[in-house]
Amino acid sequence: MNLWRSTVALTMLALMFSIYAFPQKKNAEDTSASARPFLGRWDLTLTTPGREYPSWLEITEEGGQLKARLTSRWGHPRPLPKIELSHGQIRFVSPKEEEDRRDDMVFVGRLSGKTLIGTTTGPDGTPWQWTGQRAPDLKRRREPNWGKPIQLFNGKDLSGWHPSDPNATAMWKVEDGTLVSPGHGPELITDAKFEDFRLHIEFNCAPKSNSGVYLRGRYEVQIEDDPEPEGPTMRTGGVYGFLAASPEQPRRPGVWQTYDITLVGRVVTVVQNGQTIIDRQEIPGITGGALDSHEGLPGPIYLQGSEDGHVAFRNITITPGK
Repeated sequence: MNLWRSTVALTMLALMFSIYAFPQKKNAEDTSASARPFLGRWDLTLTTPGREYPSWLEITEEGGQLKARLTSRWGHPRPLPKIELSHGQIRFVSPKEEEDRRDDMVFVGRLSGKTLIGTTTGPDGTPWQWTGQRAPDLKRRREPNWGKPIQLFNGKDLSGWHPSDPNATAMWKVEDGTLVSPGHGPELITDAKFEDFRLHIEFNCAPKSNSGVYLRGRYEVQIEDDPEPEGPTMRTGGVYGFLAASPEQPRRPGVWQTYDITLVGRVVTVVQNGQTIIDRQEIPGITGGALDSHEGLPGPIYLQGSEDGHVAFRNITITPGK
């Protein structure tokens, strides 16, 4: 009798295992399959009543869990605390502390063909729309053929450049053959746009000042002498929020320094004062302050003027790739 009961109990346990275990595995597989079209990097455009903001999103799956990092309207790329997928709808949250608002910024979206489309709200509750295009890989089949160097700054005036805000109170100046950032003013942008290039630029960062060189108007190579330095990827020589200088060079406020930067597709090399500090590394996506998120298109060089203090620039030349 005891043997019979044991046999029945084992049979029931086996049935329960087959009922519950296998569907759970199937559900996990289904979840992974439904997430697959959303995985990868996305170039976002956030449309507000006043303007469009570029942004960037990366979605990955680790151990059956979705994870994401976001470059929002400003700042550096950062991991998000929450991302969910349910019934073909994706939902992710950017914390209020990062968005400088009273409540979290909640994004809801779905796939429409190959495009992500969705909504969020402004600080006052106004609906905002956003779209996402899958970011291009920008891989090159061969090394470029380099053309002739082009002088971007003539040492006399702002010919070939324009400010991001022509009506700004504080403006860029040409002093003693150098370009000087205004501090809390507009950005200074080349009229010409470029794809692959080699850029030479010299800079002198005053104490407690901050600026940056934006490649194609989307990827910032940092310049700073901040009183409270941020993390390694946000210091001089780094591609802001993504790539750290290695070895990091000594801080040298008030001294002329050089950058020689090569950008081919997404691959960047940065040489500071003759020392290679980033060697053929991939830039994953746009950095905060980008002019747009259209990574597949040529873009300008722009010098950041909206941060603290004054940074001077001279001897700016670019050699385009063909």
